[in-house]
Amino acid sequence: FFFQGPRVFRLLRSKKGASHATMGRSAAAALLLVLSIPHVAKALIPSAPVARRSVFHRPTSSSTASVVRLPTHLCSDASDSSGSAVVSEEERRAALKAEADVEPPPKSFFQLQKQAYAAAKLAIGDGERLLEIEFPPLPAAQLEADEVGAYQVTQANVRLALDFARSFSEDGKKLCILMPDEAERNIAIESLDEGYEKKADCTPMPGVTISSLRVSDPDDKRLIKPEQIFLNLFGTPSGQVNARPGTDIYVILVASAQELPDVEQLHKLEPDATIVFFNLKLETLRGDLGAPAFPPKEFQDRFLSRVKPVYYLRTRQYSRSMATPPFLLNYQGCLYRKYPGNFQTLLDTGGGNFRTVQSSNIRPGLGEFKEQLTQSLQASGVIDEEGKTLSFLRTGYKTQTWWEEERPEASMGWRT
Repeated sequence: FFFQGPRVFRLLRSKKGASHATMGRSAAAALLLVLSIPHVAKALIPSAPVARRSVFHRPTSSSTASVVRLPTHLCSDASDSSGSAVVSEEERRAALKAEADVEPPPKSFFQLQKQAYAAAKLAIGDGERLLEIEFPPLPAAQLEADEVGAYQVTQANVRLALDFARSFSEDGKKLCILMPDEAERNIAIESLDEGYEKKADCTPMPGVTISSLRVSDPDDKRLIKPEQIFLNLFGTPSGQVNARPGTDIYVILVASAQELPDVEQLHKLEPDATIVFFNLKLETLRGDLGAPAFPPKEFQDRFLSRVKPVYYLRTRQYSRSMATPPFLLNYQGCLYRKYPGNFQTLLDTGGGNFRTVQSSNIRPGLGEFKEQLTQSLQASGVIDEEGKTLSFLRTGYKTQTWWEEERPEASMGWRT
């Protein structure tokens, strides 16, 4: 009512005229005083308690009564609201998956690191303990340059792993970045050029340590170890695998197929800790299994098939001969997945842009991925459709690798 006073005053003044201005102001003041008395009395004089309706109350009729669930933190009995909590969690998960299903690839390494951290954090919250994170550690132009070798790629992976670990360390987690052996650890620490002690573990930031999978016996001072020479013939490095008590997340870097059994041993020692396979190119390492001095193919069924790709960005280039100009067509695409979203088959349309070709909750095989890109180009009229005979000659009899085939003892974790 206090905001009605000036309006009433103007009305009285317009009706009585300028000669009655004093009388109009007096009448307006009197009217304001009368209207404000109930509010002032209500504030000064305590009144009897009045039953208030809850903000969650909904009027119901006698014929139809609706049940309204309160939020969990307002309920006296948490069991009464369990149904509501489950529904809200399912809706939240569905919204996260729907967003991840259509999320495009990152435009920068900063955006990539944010996506990888968010995907890994969500997977860890869901109880996953073996995670794969795979993406190009350097821009495509640098990776294809002749002067870029394994040493430069390792340097880039170490710094990317540190950025990845920093996000979790800020959450209070303890992480350990593990190189295959102490020699690789020393090279990685020297590449940081931060003045760390040589031939020893280092802590580049609070909660993050750089160490090695295998640790040599500090009491063994021998320069020549005959038993290790024999073991090196079968790809077994020196030292033994030790767990780091109190570590929440292990990040594995630059490990080869021969060193993957050490990761399995670490998982047995620390089954509750999370192990992240960081840019190891497991797709390539799986092809080495079964060769002499390498782990057997059963290692894929026993261990590697349980590694879930939570963040996966892998580009592939292809060439195709044509009967019409330009006679040779170069095209490329990428397989992209951010947990818990689907695997997206994306066709590179140039300028850093991609077009979604197909989305599936099952990871496509290498041959299937290429076929999806080819069919998309045929549907667009870029490539002419061919007969079954010519198509068979292009693809061959076998379009799947041995680890992509149905293997009864293997897990489907690596494809979901």
